Amino acid sequence: MIDQQTKEKYAELALRTGVNLQNNQALMINAPIEGADFTRIVARKAYEMGAKDVHINWSDDELSLLKYEHAPDEVIGNIPEWKVQLHDMYAEDGAAVLSIRSTNPDLLKDIDSSRVAMANKASAQAMKNFRQYTMNDRITWSIISIPTGDWAQKVFPDKSWEDAIAHLWDAIVKIVRVDKDDPIAAWDAHNETLKTARKILNRKKYTKLIYRAPGTDLEIGLPEGHIWKGGSAVSEQGTTFNPNMPTEEVFSLPHKYHVNGTVASTKPLNYGGSVIDNFSLTFKDGKVTGFKAKQGEETLKHLLETDEGATRLGEVALVPHESPVSQSGLIFYNTLFDENASCHIALGKAYPTNLEGGAEMDDEALDQHGVNDSLTHVDFMIGSEKLDIDGVLEDGSTEAVFRNGTWALDVTGE
Repeated sequence: MIDQQTKEKYAELALRTGVNLQNNQALMINAPIEGADFTRIVARKAYEMGAKDVHINWSDDELSLLKYEHAPDEVIGNIPEWKVQLHDMYAEDGAAVLSIRSTNPDLLKDIDSSRVAMANKASAQAMKNFRQYTMNDRITWSIISIPTGDWAQKVFPDKSWEDAIAHLWDAIVKIVRVDKDDPIAAWDAHNETLKTARKILNRKKYTKLIYRAPGTDLEIGLPEGHIWKGGSAVSEQGTTFNPNMPTEEVFSLPHKYHVNGTVASTKPLNYGGSVIDNFSLTFKDGKVTGFKAKQGEETLKHLLETDEGATRLGEVALVPHESPVSQSGLIFYNTLFDENASCHIALGKAYPTNLEGGAEMDDEALDQHGVNDSLTHVDFMIGSEKLDIDGVLEDGSTEAVFRNGTWALDVTGE
């Protein structure tokens, strides 16, 4: 499938560039049971780097499906207190958190979407305190993926189980730069490129972005003091880390009350084990007032009903069409990858760190600045080679930001 040396390089990249594990720091890993071999490599390397503790939260798609099929609603809608305390304990200790996301995109396609929505909402409510640690960069965290059989066959449906996994490994290795002689150095250079792009956008101080593409005519207001981020982040302790691997985006937060128009999706969205595809949303004064989907409309409805904030936007992200993920020509049915092939926006909670002083503000102050709050945060893809984006400057003038799916601005800094 993949040689041991490449797995070792990937594990080291996730630990050094992803969570940037420090000596005598604990590490919590969320991992699929199918990835036990790779996860053990990560754990071994973490201990070799000086981790004081490595805790694994295993997941199993088959067991998850059995629970949805047979457990009563009171179990589906309940998160055990011990699980909440476990996550809070590691966060309060300053642990790094590495998540390996590799779920079967069709796992829950035959499950009543209301049960899935119930479980998602219960988990979001229970983990609200823990999420404050990640969304405010109070700890270092990172998300990566490895192939699992069902996921690989969704991406490569005409290949055998083994061949599909091999092909997905090959795609992932290239996209996350593990095929380079020195992946860590390659990521350092990549992060500098994204840093240059976000510096240029931060100097622009756009008041709004205007999106136009087939099915899309959307205006997204940007709050005063918004910050563009992308690539590496810095934790409260001053540790540089990469939240997403891969990442090709620069992103900020929309003004929760200043979004108007209609936007159409350009790639399938894997949400909670079900696929939502060919959907569109209509916004007025920041709130979704209409929606439709050719596939997964009921699932989309339940997502929007999570809470009031789920009907508003919490992220706006720019990704050029020539990104390595896009150029692979693959649809991954995994948001970590698909969002880095395409410009995207997110329903739900905004990252407070995308606003000047936002990490120190309470909920009321964040709302006054137009920062959305929600139990959920779901990215979906709206970019293609047909997307044009204009930016409105503080003096009211307009300039091209994207044309035909790629940068119209010079974001190289040259």
